[in-house]
Amino acid sequence: MDVSVSSWLVILLAVLAANLPFFNERLFAVIPVGSFTPAKPLWARLLELIILYFVVGAIAFALESRAGNRFEQGWEFYAITACMFIVLAFPGFVVRYLKKHHG
Repeated sequence: MDVSVSSWLVILLAVLAANLPFFNERLFAVIPVGSFTPAKPLWARLLELIILYFVVGAIAFALESRAGNRFEQGWEFYAITACMFIVLAFPGFVVRYLKKHHG
């Protein structure tokens, strides 16, 4: 796979994974939350967001290793990518919590 294609794949995957917790009521879009709560609580969405950040990071790590040029990353890299992942999750957060739902 070309480096450019794998880069775009990671970006697309990050956008989808960052918004996944806010657009459904199941954990990781598979596991039902339960019948005792009609909606997934905010803490569950944030925990899911953190786990998905590490999943996307692991996929990006695997693609980078497969390309043959694996680079060591410091804490700055992880701080910036975590902030970028949170920014990518903003549209889902807005739709879920800030947009007025009529009806």
